[in-house]
Amino acid sequence: MTAGLQPFLADRVVALSAPTQAWSADDGDMGAAPIDGIYHGDTRFVRTLRVDYAGASGAFAAPEHVATAIVDAGTVRFDALLRGVDDAFPDPKVRLVRERRVADGVATETLTVHAHLTEPVRLRLRARIGWDLSPLQEVKAGSAGATATDAETTASGLVVHGGGAHLTVTAPGADVSVAAAEATLTWDLEVPAHGTATAEWSARLADAGLVVRAAATPAPWPAPTSATGADPRLQRWLGRALDDLAALRLALPDHPGDEFFAAGAPWFFTLFGRDSLWAARLLLPLDSTMAASTLRVLARLQGTRTDPATAEQPGKIMHELRAGTLEMPGEGIVLPPLYYGTVDATPLWVSLLADTAAAGMPEAEVRALLPALEAALEWITASAGDDGFLDYVDETGHGLSNQGWKDSGDSIQWRDGSLAAGPIALCEVQGYAYEAAIGGADLLDRFGRPGAERLRAWAAGLKQRFAERFWVTTPEGRYPAIALDRDGRAVDTLTTNAGHLLGTGILSPEEEAEVAQLLTGASMSSGFGLRTLSTDAGGYWPLSYHGGSVWTHDTAIVARGMARAGLASPAREVVAGMLAAAEAFDYRVPELHAGDAATDLPRPAPYPAACRPQAWSAAAAVTAWDILRA
Repeated sequence: MTAGLQPFLADRVVALSAPTQAWSADDGDMGAAPIDGIYHGDTRFVRTLRVDYAGASGAFAAPEHVATAIVDAGTVRFDALLRGVDDAFPDPKVRLVRERRVADGVATETLTVHAHLTEPVRLRLRARIGWDLSPLQEVKAGSAGATATDAETTASGLVVHGGGAHLTVTAPGADVSVAAAEATLTWDLEVPAHGTATAEWSARLADAGLVVRAAATPAPWPAPTSATGADPRLQRWLGRALDDLAALRLALPDHPGDEFFAAGAPWFFTLFGRDSLWAARLLLPLDSTMAASTLRVLARLQGTRTDPATAEQPGKIMHELRAGTLEMPGEGIVLPPLYYGTVDATPLWVSLLADTAAAGMPEAEVRALLPALEAALEWITASAGDDGFLDYVDETGHGLSNQGWKDSGDSIQWRDGSLAAGPIALCEVQGYAYEAAIGGADLLDRFGRPGAERLRAWAAGLKQRFAERFWVTTPEGRYPAIALDRDGRAVDTLTTNAGHLLGTGILSPEEEAEVAQLLTGASMSSGFGLRTLSTDAGGYWPLSYHGGSVWTHDTAIVARGMARAGLASPAREVVAGMLAAAEAFDYRVPELHAGDAATDLPRPAPYPAACRPQAWSAAAAVTAWDILRA
């Protein structure tokens, strides 16, 4: 398999209801960009879609696109003009409205012709649909090719089979023909004077290898009220974000009532330990049921044995679930279907349990998770290395080389831009571990379980070790290094990782204020959020995935930590940048965007391959709402 270029997403339109999604150009057609198509689970079913029309001459022409509107996460409307069947006057009087609706395993498109003519108009509408049944990972790698398929027409459309995937297209009233891997649907329509005529087709998608299923219930959270005096942009962002979060909910087939957030579209319609935990945690001010169900889902998959091939260890929370082996061509990464290569998901699970219990999770539900809690706490304390810090290293040679949230291969850099060598002990993971130990100890006390004092003593030792080993002083100031490298040296770059320590308890109030001041300074704050890496670092580049770009969820975690630390003013300053970015992206904030300064650009440049919507980017809107209502 030859690796190509990862598809760009920034100029494409998506309609989604996990695990189904449809990507197109802004005129509704598919095929011009590598990402285009209709997907279900980890398979692309439809690759191309083109709609055109013909009038009395019989020659087909493309509609002239005039508008695109995202109605909700699963519904998009595309408007175009049909001037080839219009009258001779300047005002356009014949309009085509394409409404695309995506639900679990089905995509439907309704094509309605509106005419404001004084006489009926006859025309022919045509939809050409091509399929390829490509694996999603091949699409992402830019190396997708068509899978062998069998296709046959039926009385109402056609059926396509291949590799355990089934595509059924229905088109009432259409003439259907098939050539190669493309179906042509044709409707002859008569539009009454001042009237409408409609055609419709739908695609039903089934994949035998799917390991997740759609949410079976409505979204559980209430619609929040506006914060008094809040920025009017907040309600628009919050509305769009909650709609996207509802569409990103999934469950596992064996426990359909326990939902979690898929990480994001298009690549991550599955369970991710860290992503699903943070999205649920950021949503907590509005809803605790998603957090509770996410905790249960991950507890059922908690590690029980030591297996270097999957990075599983007893008590460890998993990283990623897939239908099969995940291979990333050109990157040398091959991950097993159930992969545990994450250093932070386990302490994040513990802290989410503590937070959710405090938010009102029923006592019986908390009690049922106590064995998983004790196993997770044992993993945290037992996994601290000889120096007493949690670290990671890939033991397989083909897993993730970095196993914190900044998991790209070049994310842990020295100030001169050179890469740090592992094992790596990330600063924020120590903060997560400290918070988990304290929160876990409180839960053990609450339920009369042993071990709380041992945990508090371990946490106190970790806090002292952190203060002695992680702080660095550079021309930018004094702050916690991003990590310790394999030799125990503090990797001296200023990054947002330090901001994740705020509110965990591992820093003193004075230290929290120091960190907050640096992160809101010009080298870290772009005006559209916080840069992952300081502009003063040698490796800074505004379009680097983790080396200078802005991730809204990362910014939200820092703002949340500021608020928890009692630093209300810098927290609101950071939220102001988040709102500026939300407005610039029409309130659907992508996974990440460029770190250019707001003083240089009126809106942030997109990172072209960024996912959107992304669960934790959407959940960041709840953090903004929670801070501004305080």
